[in-house]
Amino acid sequence: MISRTSPSKIVLLIIDGLGGLPHPETGKTELESAKKPNLNRIARDSLCGLIDPVSPGITPGSAPGHLAIFGYDPVQYHIGRGVLEALGIDLELKPHDIAARGNFCTVDDKGIITHRRAGRISTDRNTVLCRLLSNITVEGAEISVLPVKEHRFVLILRGEGLSPELGDSDPQQIGQAPKKIEALSPQAQKTADIANEFVSRARNLLQGKTPANMVLLRGFSRRPHIPSISEIYKLKPAAIATYPMYRGLARLAGMKVLPGGESITDQLNGLHRHYAKYDFFFIHYKSTDARGEDGDFPAKVQAIEELDEALPGLLSLDPDVLIITGDHSTPATLAMHSWHPVPFMLKSKWCRPDDVTEFSERACLAGGMGRFPATEIMPLAMANALKLDKFGA
Repeated sequence: MISRTSPSKIVLLIIDGLGGLPHPETGKTELESAKKPNLNRIARDSLCGLIDPVSPGITPGSAPGHLAIFGYDPVQYHIGRGVLEALGIDLELKPHDIAARGNFCTVDDKGIITHRRAGRISTDRNTVLCRLLSNITVEGAEISVLPVKEHRFVLILRGEGLSPELGDSDPQQIGQAPKKIEALSPQAQKTADIANEFVSRARNLLQGKTPANMVLLRGFSRRPHIPSISEIYKLKPAAIATYPMYRGLARLAGMKVLPGGESITDQLNGLHRHYAKYDFFFIHYKSTDARGEDGDFPAKVQAIEELDEALPGLLSLDPDVLIITGDHSTPATLAMHSWHPVPFMLKSKWCRPDDVTEFSERACLAGGMGRFPATEIMPLAMANALKLDKFGA
């Protein structure tokens, strides 16, 4: 192991769903359309490039995208969304608990999904509906339904002989009916039957409660063990994230999850308060992804601009290593995650700045890092923080 401790500090800012595609009328992506003087100023002093979160052509989920950036092989460490959502709301999962990520959604009178997120209902409304669904009982498992945020909830199944080897009911696109949950192995059939019975009873209870008149489930999983960032890199890591799933992911990787508030300004204020206590900070910014998934190009541009306006609060700390990238692309023109590579920049005293003068997809393509796997980000961060010893004699 060549990692070593040092007083230097690394700040990793992940702009969720950062990458985009050109607007058909302007030919510019969301990043290219936004007024972002601070991001551009950082790019001029940075080493830039494009990352592939998993591999070229593969559309990553949020968990694999983040895990890759944290240095974990996302294929080897395949972690279900349910566990991450549960950990994000501080649930103590028992070793054999099965967790699934749930969405309240909208279906029409034929059972076809018209909105996968039920119009992003309020968390208060979500809480009321979860209380209703918690009355469901199915023989063979103890069932818990807990609110997460907006349209998201967690389903916990607890009992003997349960298996996480299940398919999703969420087709992840509108215009289709929810899928039947399939057992992916013979021993999972009991759990599939329980999950499908839960969905059936939830449908009946939610009738007439439009826009949240149905549920979608995905990411059935148990809590895995993965080596912590402290074990691998000898870092004292912390995370500041507003959405529970990303707090859960940080907790699973061994980070201390700090309070962050609701806005990026609140998050950066939290960074200032705790800056002396840790040497690695993961900051997560969600709005870009949410607006991209909504298909709202102007709103995603605005989210980038809001982030840019807050960046002086980060730059005033002058971290030894500053990395800004995204976990995947979410082009508003597609209104979903995509396989396109993601802009990346690294600023440190020891990097060789290239000729990039703007933080955007096209500009970063010409950067000194070229196009590379996201799993290489952490070694780069460690090297530029002088936290790696020489390899070999």
